[in-house]
Formats: sequence, C-alpha cells, structure tokens
Amino acid sequence: MTTNHSHHARETTILQPGTIAPDFTLKSTPDQAVSLSELRGRPVILLFYPADWSPVCGDELAIFNELLPDFHHLGAELLAISVDGVWCHAAFASDRGLHMPLLSDFEPKGAVSRAYGAYREQDGYSERALFLIDDEGVIQWSYCSPVGVNPGADGILAALESLSGSGASEARS
Repeated sequence: MTTNHSHHARETTILQPGTIAPDFTLKSTPDQAVSLSELRGRPVILLFYPADWSPVCGDELAIFNELLPDFHHLGAELLAISVDGVWCHAAFASDRGLHMPLLSDFEPKGAVSRAYGAYREQDGYSERALFLIDDEGVIQWSYCSPVGVNPGADGILAALESLSGSGASEARS
C-alpha cells in the first residue's frame, strides 16, 4: 500500500495520552494572553472547536460553560480554542454568557491547533477535539469527534474524575 499524504481521508492525528502537551501563549482578549505553562500544577482541559458562531459549537460550549463549576471543583482550568479573532470571541462570549477563556489561534493561523494535531488543513479551522492535560503538563486523555457532532462532556468529566482519583472524593467530604 502506498503512503497517502492526502489530508482529505485521514484518521485523526490528534496527540495521544502520554504526550507532553505543547506549550503555547494565545490572546484571550485584545490585551491579555494565556500561556499553558502558567497553569502547570493543575489539570487543564483544552477544547478545540471549529468556529464561534456555528450551531454545534454554540451547543458544545454551552454545556461546558454549565459544567465550569464541576471542572473547578475538580481543580481544573478550561480553555476553549478556535481560529477566530479576539474581537469575534469577545462578541460570542458576551452573546452566549460564556465564562471560560476563548483563546484566539488566529495568527499564525491554527498554529496551536496544528501542534496538537487538530487542524483541518482543507477547511482552515480546528477539529472538534478535547484534551485533558495533567498537573505536570502531560496529556492524559484526548478525543476527536466529527466536526458536526457535539461530543458532550461525559468523556472529559470521567477522565478528570479518574485523574483526580481519591482526591476528588476527599475534597467533597
């Protein structure tokens, strides 16, 4: 079988568990930036999504927004990333009442998404991909769903709870 480097019919290439999460610094507002390395010491959920105003993304982000207290209870930070610009993110977050940072992977376009193997070259935007990074910066869980499908949050919550292990139940008592 010949090696086919076509981007059209490809298996998902997202980074797998056990991989060191590539560090990045992205704008969260026109004058503020967030670096992954700043969050070392706590779990981080990275949510890559195609575009702010697409219907499925709105639904997916609404679910994650509702679950923010659960994520924070388990000690995790949530960062959502798309190739949209900061002003687009600001309008979208305001319109939808979103409370997680929306990071702009805008220039160079998709660079962070590419580093995580989640960029769709043929479409010019990210896959719908989720990563759970542990407190030492290692990917513990990753999942890529079809762009048209909302993956929900069950998988990431289960992964986060297993990462927290007994610590989560102690924190609740």
